[in-house]
Amino acid sequence: MTRLSAHPGYARFWTADTVSTFGTYLTTMALPILAIVALDAGDTEVGLLNGARWTPYLLFGLLAGVVADRYRRRPILIATDLARAVLLAVLATLALLGALRLPVLLGLVVLFGGLSLLHDAAHQSYLPRLVPPDDLTRANARLEQSSSLAQTTGPFLGGAAVTAFGAPVAIVVDAVSYLFSGLLLATVRRPEPAPHPARRHLGHELREGLSWVYRHPVLAPYALTLHARFLFASVASTAFTLLVLRGLDPGLSTERAAFGLGLVLALGGVGAVVGNTLSHHVGRWGAGRAILVERVVEPLGWALAALAVRGPAGWLMVGAAQVVIWCALGISGPNEMGYRQAVTPDRLLGRMNATIRSLNWGMLTVGAPLGGLLAEWVGYRPTIGLAAAGMAVAAVVAVCSPVRTARQPANGPAPAAPVGG
Repeated sequence: MTRLSAHPGYARFWTADTVSTFGTYLTTMALPILAIVALDAGDTEVGLLNGARWTPYLLFGLLAGVVADRYRRRPILIATDLARAVLLAVLATLALLGALRLPVLLGLVVLFGGLSLLHDAAHQSYLPRLVPPDDLTRANARLEQSSSLAQTTGPFLGGAAVTAFGAPVAIVVDAVSYLFSGLLLATVRRPEPAPHPARRHLGHELREGLSWVYRHPVLAPYALTLHARFLFASVASTAFTLLVLRGLDPGLSTERAAFGLGLVLALGGVGAVVGNTLSHHVGRWGAGRAILVERVVEPLGWALAALAVRGPAGWLMVGAAQVVIWCALGISGPNEMGYRQAVTPDRLLGRMNATIRSLNWGMLTVGAPLGGLLAEWVGYRPTIGLAAAGMAVAAVVAVCSPVRTARQPANGPAPAAPVGG
C-alpha cells in the first residue's frame, strides 16, 4: 500500500487544508458571539447570520462547478484562500474599531461564503489529481481526521480566545490561517493539465452536471436524502447553539457559555476522530452501508440533545450527543467522498461536487433562519426534536434506496452519458 505522502503535492495540500480548517473553527465560534455581545442580536438574527454564509451555495453553486471544470483548480484554491484572508481581516478591523453593524456583518459573511463556495468546488475536485482512485478513501479519511482534530481543539481554543481576547482576535487568527494555506498551495508543483479547450454553452454544462448526479442510480437517492439531512441538521444546529449559549444554564454569562460550547463541540471532534478511525473498516462492508450508519445514528444523537436537562447533567447530555453525531459523520464522510470521486469522470468532478455540495449547504440558507424562528416560537429543545424526526424520515428513505448497494468501482469511473441539447 503506497504511503499518501509519496504522492507528489498531497502532503502540502493536506497541511494547507488542516491549518485553514483549524482557523475556521475559531471564526465559527467567534461570529455568533460577536453578533450577540457586540451587536445585541436576537435568536432570529443569529439564525440569519448562520444562514448568510451559505446563501451563495444556494444561488451560485452550480456555476461554481462549471468554473471548477473549465479552469485549473489549484489557482482557484490559492486565490480564494488569499481573498478570504483579506475579507476576515477587514471584518475584524471593523469590529475592533466599533464600526461593525449587523447588515455589514451579514454582507461580509455572504461574500465570504461566495469565496468558500468556489474554493470547495475546486478543493473536492483537485484531490483526484493528486491521488489515484484506489487511495481516494484513505486520502479523504486523512483530511477528515485533520478536520476532526481541528474540531476537537478548535472550538475549545476558539471559546478560550473569545473569552480572553474577544471575538475579533479569533477572527484575525483565522485570517492568518487562510493566508498560510494560500501561500503553501502556491508551492505545490504537481502538474495539472488544462481542461478540455472546447467551451460549450453554459446551460449545456449545467444540465450535464445535474444529469450526472440526479440520473445516476445511486448518486440520485444519495444526494436527495443528503439534502434533506442538511436541511434538518441546520435547523438542529442553530437551535443547539442557542440552547447551549442561552438555555442550558441561564445563570452563565454569554462569554462563559461560549467557553462551555467550545468544550461541547470539542467532544464532537473526539467523536469524529473515532469515526474517521473506523471509517476504513466500516467501508469494507461497502460505501453505501457506511453512509447508512450515519443516516440512522445521527438522529439519535440529536434526540439526546433535545432531551437535555438544565444543569450539569444537561451539559453531559449535549456533550454525549455531539460525540454520537460526529462519530457517525466521521464514519460516513471518507466513504461517501471516495465513492463520489471514484464513480465520476474527471471532467465532471467540479460539477458533481458543486451540485451536491451547493444544494447541501444551500439548505443551511433555509434551515438556519428556520431554526432561529422555531427556537423563538416553540423553544430550543422542541426545535431540535422536530429536526431529529425529519432526519429520521430521510434515513428511512435512504435505507430503502439503492444507496445501500454502493461500492467503489474497481476500475475507476464509468463514462458519462452525453446530454442532449
